[in-house]
Amino acid sequence: MATLETQIAPQDLDFGIDTFGDNNAESQHQSLLNVVEQAKLADELGLHSFNLGEHHRDDYTISSPLTTIGYLAGVTKNIHLGTAVVVLSSEDPVRVYEQAATTHVLSGGRVELTVGRGSFTESFPLFGYKLQDYEPLFDEKLEMLVKIWNERPFSWEGHFTQKLDRQLLYPEIDTSTLPVFVAVGGSPQSVVRTAHFDLGLRLAIIGGAPERFAPFADLYRREQEEFGHTQRRSIGFHAPGIVADTDDEAVDAFRDDYLRFNKRVGAERGWPPMTEARFRQEVEDGALFVGSPQTVATKLARAFRALGADTFNMKMGQGNQDQHLKSIDLYANKVIPMVRDMLS
Repeated sequence: MATLETQIAPQDLDFGIDTFGDNNAESQHQSLLNVVEQAKLADELGLHSFNLGEHHRDDYTISSPLTTIGYLAGVTKNIHLGTAVVVLSSEDPVRVYEQAATTHVLSGGRVELTVGRGSFTESFPLFGYKLQDYEPLFDEKLEMLVKIWNERPFSWEGHFTQKLDRQLLYPEIDTSTLPVFVAVGGSPQSVVRTAHFDLGLRLAIIGGAPERFAPFADLYRREQEEFGHTQRRSIGFHAPGIVADTDDEAVDAFRDDYLRFNKRVGAERGWPPMTEARFRQEVEDGALFVGSPQTVATKLARAFRALGADTFNMKMGQGNQDQHLKSIDLYANKVIPMVRDMLS
Protein backbone atom coordinates (compact mmCIF):
# COMPACT_ATOMS: atom_id res chain seq x y z
CA MET A 1 0.00 0.00 0.00
CA ALA A 2 1.33 3.42 -0.94
CA THR A 3 2.24 5.66 1.97
CA LEU A 4 0.47 8.91 2.77
CA GLU A 5 3.37 10.86 1.31
CA THR A 6 2.77 9.34 -2.13
CA GLN A 7 -0.90 10.29 -2.29
CA ILE A 8 -2.01 13.11 -4.59
CA ALA A 9 -4.66 15.64 -3.62
CA PRO A 10 -7.96 14.47 -5.16
CA GLN A 11 -8.44 17.71 -7.07
CA ASP A 12 -5.04 17.20 -8.74
CA LEU A 13 -5.82 13.77 -10.18
CA ASP A 14 -6.12 13.52 -13.96
CA PHE A 15 -8.58 11.29 -15.80
CA GLY A 16 -8.55 10.43 -19.48
CA ILE A 17 -9.61 8.02 -22.17
CA ASP A 18 -7.39 5.62 -24.12
CA THR A 19 -8.54 4.04 -27.36
CA PHE A 20 -7.00 1.96 -30.11
CA GLY A 21 -9.91 2.66 -32.44
CA ASP A 22 -11.29 -0.84 -31.91
CA ASN A 23 -12.92 -2.05 -35.09
CA ASN A 24 -16.44 -2.57 -33.74
CA ALA A 25 -18.48 -0.62 -36.31
CA GLU A 26 -19.70 -1.69 -39.75
CA SER A 27 -16.37 -0.63 -41.28
CA GLN A 28 -12.89 0.47 -40.25
CA HIS A 29 -13.64 3.89 -41.68
CA GLN A 30 -16.66 4.28 -39.40
CA SER A 31 -14.69 3.04 -36.40
CA LEU A 32 -12.12 5.76 -37.06
CA LEU A 33 -14.83 8.42 -37.39
CA ASN A 34 -16.32 7.16 -34.12
CA VAL A 35 -13.02 7.99 -32.40
CA VAL A 36 -13.40 11.60 -33.51
CA GLU A 37 -16.89 11.78 -32.01
CA GLN A 38 -15.61 10.29 -28.75
CA ALA A 39 -12.77 12.83 -28.58
CA LYS A 40 -15.15 15.73 -29.13
CA LEU A 41 -17.42 14.54 -26.31
CA ALA A 42 -14.49 13.95 -23.95
CA ASP A 43 -13.34 17.50 -24.67
CA GLU A 44 -16.79 18.97 -24.05
CA LEU A 45 -17.08 17.11 -20.73
CA GLY A 46 -13.74 18.38 -19.45
CA LEU A 47 -11.69 15.17 -19.35
CA HIS A 48 -7.95 15.72 -19.06
CA SER A 49 -6.77 13.65 -22.00
CA PHE A 50 -7.72 11.55 -25.01
CA ASN A 51 -4.98 9.10 -26.02
CA LEU A 52 -4.55 6.93 -29.10
CA GLY A 53 -2.60 3.68 -29.42
CA GLU A 54 -0.70 2.39 -32.46
CA HIS A 55 -1.55 -0.97 -34.05
CA HIS A 56 -1.16 -2.55 -37.47
CA ARG A 57 -3.84 -5.26 -37.50
CA ASP A 58 -7.52 -5.51 -38.39
CA ASP A 59 -8.73 -5.45 -34.77
CA TYR A 60 -7.92 -1.72 -34.64
CA THR A 61 -8.09 1.29 -36.94
CA ILE A 62 -5.37 3.61 -35.62
CA SER A 63 -2.05 2.87 -37.30
CA SER A 64 -0.72 6.43 -36.95
CA PRO A 65 -1.67 8.00 -33.61
CA LEU A 66 0.41 11.15 -34.14
CA THR A 67 -1.35 11.82 -37.45
CA THR A 68 -4.73 11.25 -35.83
CA ILE A 69 -4.13 13.56 -32.88
CA GLY A 70 -3.04 16.19 -35.38
CA TYR A 71 -6.56 16.04 -36.80
CA LEU A 72 -8.17 15.92 -33.36
CA ALA A 73 -6.28 19.08 -32.39
CA GLY A 74 -8.35 20.94 -34.96
CA VAL A 75 -11.74 19.70 -33.74
CA THR A 76 -11.18 19.98 -29.96
CA LYS A 77 -10.41 22.97 -27.75
CA ASN A 78 -9.02 22.05 -24.35
CA ILE A 79 -8.36 18.34 -23.97
CA HIS A 80 -4.79 17.03 -23.97
CA LEU A 81 -4.08 14.71 -26.87
CA GLY A 82 -1.72 11.81 -26.35
CA THR A 83 -0.32 8.59 -27.70
CA ALA A 84 -0.99 5.32 -25.92
CA VAL A 85 1.43 4.25 -27.26
CA VAL A 86 3.75 5.11 -30.11
CA VAL A 87 5.72 1.90 -30.81
CA LEU A 88 9.09 3.60 -30.55
CA SER A 89 11.08 0.48 -31.48
CA SER A 90 9.89 0.71 -35.09
CA GLU A 91 9.72 4.53 -35.30
CA ASP A 92 12.30 7.19 -36.05
CA PRO A 93 12.70 9.32 -32.90
CA VAL A 94 13.40 12.36 -35.08
CA ARG A 95 10.04 12.01 -36.83
CA VAL A 96 8.32 11.36 -33.51
CA TYR A 97 9.68 14.68 -32.25
CA GLU A 98 8.77 16.57 -35.43
CA GLN A 99 5.20 15.28 -35.55
CA ALA A 100 4.55 15.71 -31.83
CA ALA A 101 6.11 19.18 -31.74
CA THR A 102 4.12 20.33 -34.78
CA THR A 103 0.81 19.30 -33.25
CA HIS A 104 1.90 20.71 -29.89
CA VAL A 105 2.34 24.15 -31.46
CA LEU A 106 -0.87 24.02 -33.49
CA SER A 107 -2.95 22.78 -30.54
CA GLY A 108 -1.74 25.42 -28.11
CA GLY A 109 0.46 23.04 -26.12
CA ARG A 110 -1.92 20.10 -25.64
CA VAL A 111 0.21 17.12 -26.73
CA GLU A 112 1.44 14.35 -24.42
CA LEU A 113 3.70 11.57 -25.70
CA THR A 114 3.63 8.02 -24.36
CA VAL A 115 6.06 5.59 -25.94
CA GLY A 116 6.50 1.88 -25.52
CA ARG A 117 7.47 -1.39 -27.13
CA GLY A 118 3.86 -2.25 -27.92
CA SER A 119 1.96 -5.42 -27.11
CA PHE A 120 1.98 -6.62 -30.74
CA THR A 121 4.88 -7.06 -33.13
CA GLU A 122 3.34 -6.41 -36.58
CA SER A 123 5.23 -3.11 -36.94
CA PHE A 124 8.63 -4.83 -36.89
CA PRO A 125 8.49 -6.62 -40.28
CA LEU A 126 6.28 -3.85 -41.66
CA PHE A 127 9.05 -1.29 -41.22
CA GLY A 128 11.99 -3.58 -41.80
CA TYR A 129 13.08 -4.44 -38.26
CA LYS A 130 14.00 -7.82 -36.80
CA LEU A 131 12.19 -9.28 -33.81
CA GLN A 132 15.46 -10.55 -32.36
CA ASP A 133 16.36 -6.87 -31.88
CA TYR A 134 13.20 -6.23 -29.84
CA GLU A 135 14.99 -5.12 -26.65
CA PRO A 136 18.04 -3.25 -28.06
CA LEU A 137 15.89 -1.35 -30.57
CA PHE A 138 13.74 0.14 -27.83
CA ASP A 139 16.71 0.82 -25.54
CA GLU A 140 18.59 2.72 -28.24
CA LYS A 141 15.63 4.66 -29.61
CA LEU A 142 14.45 5.68 -26.15
CA GLU A 143 17.93 6.96 -25.32
CA MET A 144 17.96 8.90 -28.61
CA LEU A 145 14.52 10.38 -27.91
CA VAL A 146 15.64 11.53 -24.45
CA LYS A 147 18.70 13.19 -26.00
CA ILE A 148 16.46 14.98 -28.51
CA TRP A 149 14.27 16.21 -25.66
CA ASN A 150 17.14 17.34 -23.45
CA GLU A 151 19.80 18.83 -25.73
CA ARG A 152 19.83 21.67 -28.26
CA PRO A 153 21.57 21.00 -30.61
CA PHE A 154 22.14 17.28 -30.17
CA SER A 155 24.61 14.80 -31.58
CA TRP A 156 23.96 11.10 -31.88
CA GLU A 157 25.47 7.87 -33.15
CA GLY A 158 23.86 4.47 -32.64
CA HIS A 159 23.74 0.96 -34.02
CA PHE A 160 20.18 0.97 -35.42
CA THR A 161 19.77 4.73 -35.89
CA GLN A 162 21.24 7.50 -38.00
CA LYS A 163 24.34 9.49 -37.10
CA LEU A 164 23.69 13.18 -36.45
CA ASP A 165 26.10 15.98 -35.57
CA ARG A 166 24.95 19.08 -33.69
CA GLN A 167 21.45 18.71 -35.11
CA LEU A 168 18.55 21.09 -34.56
CA LEU A 169 14.98 19.95 -35.08
CA TYR A 170 11.96 21.99 -36.08
CA PRO A 171 9.63 23.37 -35.03
CA GLU A 172 11.65 24.28 -31.96
CA ILE A 173 9.60 24.02 -28.77
CA ASP A 174 10.18 24.11 -25.05
CA THR A 175 10.24 20.34 -24.58
CA SER A 176 9.50 20.70 -20.87
CA THR A 177 5.94 21.59 -21.92
CA LEU A 178 5.49 18.33 -23.86
CA PRO A 179 5.71 15.50 -21.32
CA VAL A 180 7.06 12.08 -22.26
CA PHE A 181 5.85 8.92 -20.51
CA VAL A 182 6.92 5.31 -20.91
CA ALA A 183 4.31 2.56 -20.87
CA VAL A 184 5.35 -0.45 -18.78
CA GLY A 185 3.55 -3.76 -18.63
CA GLY A 186 5.14 -5.20 -15.51
CA SER A 187 8.88 -5.50 -16.05
CA PRO A 188 11.06 -4.16 -13.20
CA GLN A 189 13.83 -3.47 -15.71
CA SER A 190 11.47 -1.24 -17.70
CA VAL A 191 10.50 0.63 -14.54
CA VAL A 192 14.15 1.24 -13.63
CA ARG A 193 14.95 2.38 -17.18
CA THR A 194 12.07 4.86 -17.09
CA ALA A 195 13.31 6.27 -13.78
CA HIS A 196 16.88 6.43 -15.10
CA PHE A 197 15.79 8.65 -17.99
CA ASP A 198 13.60 10.74 -15.64
CA LEU A 199 10.42 10.15 -17.64
CA GLY A 200 6.87 9.71 -16.41
CA LEU A 201 5.54 6.19 -15.82
CA ARG A 202 2.40 4.65 -17.29
CA LEU A 203 1.45 1.22 -15.96
CA ALA A 204 -0.55 -0.89 -18.41
CA ILE A 205 -2.86 -2.97 -16.21
CA ILE A 206 -4.62 -5.48 -18.43
CA GLY A 207 -4.78 -8.48 -16.12
CA GLY A 208 -4.86 -9.04 -12.38
CA ALA A 209 -5.68 -6.72 -9.51
CA PRO A 210 -4.33 -3.16 -9.84
CA GLU A 211 -2.92 -3.46 -6.32
CA ARG A 212 -0.34 -6.00 -7.51
CA PHE A 213 1.31 -3.21 -9.53
CA ALA A 214 2.01 -1.18 -6.38
CA PRO A 215 5.56 -2.59 -6.07
CA PHE A 216 6.36 -1.22 -9.52
CA ALA A 217 5.13 2.26 -8.56
CA ASP A 218 7.17 2.09 -5.34
CA LEU A 219 10.24 0.86 -7.26
CA TYR A 220 9.91 3.78 -9.65
CA ARG A 221 9.80 6.30 -6.79
CA ARG A 222 12.81 4.72 -5.09
CA GLU A 223 14.82 4.66 -8.31
CA GLN A 224 13.96 8.30 -9.03
CA GLU A 225 15.58 9.17 -5.72
CA GLU A 226 18.54 6.86 -6.35
CA PHE A 227 19.23 8.55 -9.68
CA GLY A 228 19.06 11.96 -8.03
CA HIS A 229 15.97 13.21 -9.83
CA THR A 230 14.34 15.83 -7.65
CA GLN A 231 11.29 16.72 -9.73
CA ARG A 232 8.29 14.50 -9.14
CA ARG A 233 7.20 12.76 -12.34
CA SER A 234 3.72 11.51 -13.11
CA ILE A 235 2.69 7.95 -12.33
CA GLY A 236 -0.40 6.88 -14.22
CA PHE A 237 -2.20 3.66 -15.01
CA HIS A 238 -4.37 2.42 -17.85
CA ALA A 239 -6.93 -0.37 -17.74
CA PRO A 240 -9.86 -1.53 -19.89
CA GLY A 241 -13.36 -0.56 -18.88
CA ILE A 242 -16.82 0.71 -19.63
CA VAL A 243 -19.41 2.47 -17.46
CA ALA A 244 -23.17 1.95 -17.71
CA ASP A 245 -26.19 2.67 -15.53
CA THR A 246 -25.98 -0.76 -13.88
CA ASP A 247 -23.32 -3.43 -13.41
CA ASP A 248 -25.25 -5.93 -15.53
CA GLU A 249 -25.64 -3.44 -18.37
CA ALA A 250 -21.91 -2.70 -18.37
CA VAL A 251 -20.99 -6.40 -18.32
CA ASP A 252 -23.37 -7.11 -21.21
CA ALA A 253 -21.87 -4.29 -23.26
CA PHE A 254 -18.29 -5.38 -22.61
CA ARG A 255 -18.32 -9.18 -22.44
CA ASP A 256 -18.76 -10.43 -26.02
CA ASP A 257 -16.11 -8.22 -27.63
CA TYR A 258 -13.69 -8.88 -24.77
CA LEU A 259 -14.08 -12.66 -24.93
CA ARG A 260 -13.86 -12.69 -28.73
CA PHE A 261 -10.67 -10.63 -28.73
CA ASN A 262 -9.04 -12.71 -26.00
CA LYS A 263 -9.91 -15.90 -27.86
CA ARG A 264 -8.17 -14.64 -30.99
CA VAL A 265 -5.07 -13.26 -29.28
CA GLY A 266 -4.88 -16.25 -26.96
CA ALA A 267 -4.82 -18.59 -29.96
CA GLU A 268 -2.01 -16.52 -31.51
CA ARG A 269 0.08 -16.55 -28.34
CA GLY A 270 -0.77 -19.89 -26.77
CA TRP A 271 -2.69 -18.47 -23.82
CA PRO A 272 -5.31 -20.57 -22.02
CA PRO A 273 -8.84 -19.64 -23.14
CA MET A 274 -10.60 -16.77 -21.39
CA THR A 275 -13.56 -18.33 -19.58
CA GLU A 276 -16.68 -16.65 -18.27
CA ALA A 277 -15.45 -17.32 -14.73
CA ARG A 278 -12.08 -15.65 -15.38
CA PHE A 279 -13.83 -12.72 -17.02
CA ARG A 280 -16.06 -12.28 -13.96
CA GLN A 281 -13.00 -12.43 -11.71
CA GLU A 282 -11.31 -9.66 -13.68
CA VAL A 283 -14.46 -7.53 -13.40
CA GLU A 284 -14.86 -8.09 -9.67
CA ASP A 285 -11.26 -7.96 -8.46
CA GLY A 286 -8.98 -7.66 -11.47
CA ALA A 287 -8.03 -5.24 -14.21
CA LEU A 288 -11.44 -4.57 -15.76
CA PHE A 289 -13.20 -1.35 -14.67
CA VAL A 290 -16.61 -2.50 -15.83
CA GLY A 291 -19.78 -1.55 -14.00
CA SER A 292 -22.03 1.18 -12.71
CA PRO A 293 -20.56 4.55 -11.72
CA GLN A 294 -20.48 3.49 -8.05
CA THR A 295 -18.76 0.19 -8.83
CA VAL A 296 -16.12 1.72 -11.10
CA ALA A 297 -15.48 4.67 -8.76
CA THR A 298 -15.00 2.39 -5.74
CA LYS A 299 -12.52 0.23 -7.62
CA LEU A 300 -10.70 3.30 -8.98
CA ALA A 301 -10.34 4.91 -5.56
CA ARG A 302 -8.83 1.69 -4.23
CA ALA A 303 -6.35 1.56 -7.12
CA PHE A 304 -5.32 5.20 -6.68
CA ARG A 305 -4.63 4.57 -3.00
CA ALA A 306 -2.58 1.44 -3.71
CA LEU A 307 -0.47 2.94 -6.47
CA GLY A 308 -0.08 6.51 -5.28
CA ALA A 309 -0.84 7.44 -8.88
CA ASP A 310 -1.93 10.81 -10.23
CA THR A 311 -3.50 9.73 -13.54
CA PHE A 312 -5.96 7.12 -14.78
CA ASN A 313 -6.84 6.49 -18.42
CA MET A 314 -9.74 4.15 -19.12
CA LYS A 315 -9.10 2.09 -22.24
CA MET A 316 -12.39 1.98 -24.13
CA GLY A 317 -13.20 -0.21 -27.12
CA GLN A 318 -15.56 -3.02 -26.18
CA GLY A 319 -19.18 -2.28 -27.03
CA ASN A 320 -20.84 -0.11 -29.66
CA GLN A 321 -20.62 3.63 -30.23
CA ASP A 322 -23.77 4.53 -28.29
CA GLN A 323 -22.42 2.58 -25.32
CA HIS A 324 -19.04 4.31 -25.62
CA LEU A 325 -20.57 7.77 -25.65
CA LYS A 326 -22.80 6.92 -22.68
CA SER A 327 -19.76 5.54 -20.86
CA ILE A 328 -17.74 8.71 -21.44
CA ASP A 329 -20.63 10.80 -20.11
CA LEU A 330 -21.03 8.68 -16.95
CA TYR A 331 -17.26 8.56 -16.43
CA ALA A 332 -16.93 12.34 -16.60
CA ASN A 333 -20.09 13.34 -14.75
CA LYS A 334 -20.45 10.61 -12.13
CA VAL A 335 -17.39 8.39 -11.72
CA ILE A 336 -14.75 11.11 -11.47
CA PRO A 337 -16.61 13.25 -8.89
CA MET A 338 -17.24 10.10 -6.83
CA VAL A 339 -13.55 9.16 -6.90
CA ARG A 340 -12.51 12.63 -5.77
CA ASP A 341 -15.04 12.48 -2.92
CA MET A 342 -13.89 9.02 -1.86
CA LEU A 343 -10.28 10.15 -1.73
CA SER A 344 -10.92 13.40 0.11
